[in-house]
Amino acid sequence: MLECLLFAPLCAGLLMLLLGNTTVCRGLLLLTAVLHTALSLKLAADVSGGLHPQALAGLLAPDALGTLFLVLASVLFLVASVYGVGYLRDEARITERASILDGRAFTNAPERRFTACLCFFLSAMTLVTTTRHLGALWVGIEITTLSSAPLIYFHRHKQSLEATWKYLIICSVGIALALLGNILLSVAFYEPGVPPVESMDQVEAFRHLARQRADALAVLDAPQSAATYLPWLKAAFIFLLVGYGTKMGLAPLHNWLPDAHSQAPSLVSALLSGALLNCAFLGILRGHQIMLGAGLGGFSGTLLVFFGLVSMFVAAIFIVGQGHYKRMLAYSSVEHMGILALAVGLGGAAAFGGMLHAVCHSLTKCMLFLLAGNILARYHTYSSYDVHGLRWTMPVTGALWMGGFLAIVGSPPFGLFVSEFLILKGILQQGQWLVAALYLLALAIIFVGMSVAVLRMFQGTRPTDMPECPRESALSVLPPMTLGLGVLLLGFWMPDGVEKLLRAGAALIGG
Repeated sequence: MLECLLFAPLCAGLLMLLLGNTTVCRGLLLLTAVLHTALSLKLAADVSGGLHPQALAGLLAPDALGTLFLVLASVLFLVASVYGVGYLRDEARITERASILDGRAFTNAPERRFTACLCFFLSAMTLVTTTRHLGALWVGIEITTLSSAPLIYFHRHKQSLEATWKYLIICSVGIALALLGNILLSVAFYEPGVPPVESMDQVEAFRHLARQRADALAVLDAPQSAATYLPWLKAAFIFLLVGYGTKMGLAPLHNWLPDAHSQAPSLVSALLSGALLNCAFLGILRGHQIMLGAGLGGFSGTLLVFFGLVSMFVAAIFIVGQGHYKRMLAYSSVEHMGILALAVGLGGAAAFGGMLHAVCHSLTKCMLFLLAGNILARYHTYSSYDVHGLRWTMPVTGALWMGGFLAIVGSPPFGLFVSEFLILKGILQQGQWLVAALYLLALAIIFVGMSVAVLRMFQGTRPTDMPECPRESALSVLPPMTLGLGVLLLGFWMPDGVEKLLRAGAALIGG
């Protein structure tokens, strides 16, 4: 099953490149998405039931944490694929294209290349989420960068090319720093004359070594040994945090994110924000697991809390007055990645809230980016000042846009309200009153900043120069509607299987 999860999207992508027929490519895309989602849900049931599946000599051995992010990526890929069939069909009908920003003519990349890269992207995310080998995880995240860059450059004009290069350069630098973090981990646990530990489960192997070192230091009281061991481990985590934090979009390492999300097709933006950022976050979580095993959870947790709060306030600054609605959603992703880092850094009850928040954010942000694609196709502008009267021109999209806004800012009864409340409860239980005040202040600023833009778009009269709206296609509104219902459901009720997976994942990171 694990082999099929990894190789089915890869083989489907290769077939798309070989065959090239658009109908076949779209059919293969949907078939791959359905198969992958079914297998990932089966894997989640096995893992939450206490099983420990493995494949490829232990290279693929997902735990609860990885399985949670795998299911998220797979479900979002399925929803984006259904939406993508309608999107690609509409794109194929357009004969003349011009950039919205400068009016220059451009062409799209071949559709077979686009659908193939989507499948390669899914395969890479599968590797990241199912392995506990830090080297393989690094390779998987690097492949996500290479496979998603052509997706950002689907519309081949100047702005998308600039966004693609910024994405490649900044993320490649970050991934290189993460590689140094992996090397420093090996240096930290290296002992002259002792054969290095060979294990496909490097996370557990390093945790075991860390516990042994911590026990030895406690018994022997040897500060000179600590001086040669702990500094390397701390340096390794810093490099992992900076490296993977760049890909995750933590401020001030987030510079690529607004450009890439704003210029990519909306279904690609949905996958980047809803699935890819989680994969990069998983790399940081693996490092945090090792730090917890070494008794250095306070060090790594403090760094995560700091970068989490910085990300929230940087996002708040850029969201207020933001006139580009896709960039506004991108900065919202920076905010929510900060909330995740904050929750994990605090640990305890906040960690469970963080895991629930990861699920709800992914569903909601994917929903909003798909809706942004509908708005862009109808209004042909990125400016929230030029979009008004959504409730009249696009009644279904407009209603979902308002619902998605209420969900993403944590309004009841949506799941994000529950997760943000659980995180706040965890902060207060630890007596972190300053952190709680800053957390609430950032949330309040972002609520006000987003509400101004969203309400301006939703209300007002239909533009006089806009023709009557054709009936909104089912493929454009049903996928985001499904995601919205999922977030709403999580605000009222959590299935037992989901709760088990969330609690097991939180337990691995100090929850």
